[in-house]
Amino acid sequence: MDQIAMSALIVHKAGPGVTVQDLGRPGFLAFGLSRGGAADRLAMAEGPALLGQAPDLAAIEMAGMGATFEATGDIRIALTGAKMRATLDGEALAWNASHLVAAGAQLAIGVATSGVYGYLHVGGGVATERELASRAAHANAGLGVQVVAGAEIPLGDDRAGEVGLVLSPEDRFHGGTIRVVPSLQTDVFARDLDRFQAMTFRRDARGNRMGVRCVPVGEGFFSEAGLSILSEVITPGDIQVTGDGTPFVLLADCQTTGGYPRIGSVLPCDLPRVAQAAPGAELRFKLITLDEAVAAERKAAEARAGLRRGCQPLVRDVAAIHDLLGYQLISGVTAGWDEED
Repeated sequence: MDQIAMSALIVHKAGPGVTVQDLGRPGFLAFGLSRGGAADRLAMAEGPALLGQAPDLAAIEMAGMGATFEATGDIRIALTGAKMRATLDGEALAWNASHLVAAGAQLAIGVATSGVYGYLHVGGGVATERELASRAAHANAGLGVQVVAGAEIPLGDDRAGEVGLVLSPEDRFHGGTIRVVPSLQTDVFARDLDRFQAMTFRRDARGNRMGVRCVPVGEGFFSEAGLSILSEVITPGDIQVTGDGTPFVLLADCQTTGGYPRIGSVLPCDLPRVAQAAPGAELRFKLITLDEAVAAERKAAEARAGLRRGCQPLVRDVAAIHDLLGYQLISGVTAGWDEED
């Protein structure tokens, strides 16, 4: 495939939680700015694997509901994260796959059918302006781009590559067991740790990119020692227990300091499972040792590095290809339109 020139995405409609995201901006905690970046960082590795490009390029994150786009030139795309209904000029598109979108075609992405955060990756990446070394939208800091109807999103120069690949994603869209390591205040909950690990929690409807509330099915978790906790640095993955005994798992756009006691901290490789848990999904927590956590993170990093090798050709239903005769099916044989021209 020849190199594709720089293009843009014209946004015709957009849901309320559509933003430009990358891997965030680490290094600003001392200035009161959390890392931010994509809520599902694994999805940000799957898209580049499908497109054969670097994992630090920006993409479009869609929280629960997508948008309708039109490309100004031929572009390559990949769809990852929470599965959403997607069509190209009315024809259904496979999720967790890469596709070619011709100039002028209408790409419509609807509601999520499982999970919360879906991602639209483009060849060359989204090329909005960098602020503090990142293109990630961070609403509380007033940084980055909220994708709205009428916007024109610039795209980077695509080095080209394959399309028509599909990837089987790690199942992280239905809750499940979340691995946790002890935090600075875990000991103040010592008498409740067994109950904490045995209990089932439901992901509350109240949640966003800052964090999600996990409602216990039973009595909450209280500690008198929590009343004397000083405000100190917190990071994504920390599980704060608020005054009513309910745990909150902090996500990418969390605040940088907090005074609630932390019962533990979620492993970074398990955090996408929390972010993608839809309201009502069941979550359970399991404390593991630091050595076990390091081994789990190393295994997850190896899996991310091997995603490209896991891509397979996307097999399309021939009956659903409306422009089948436009394809060159056998070398040297075409539909004949070029000869008429």
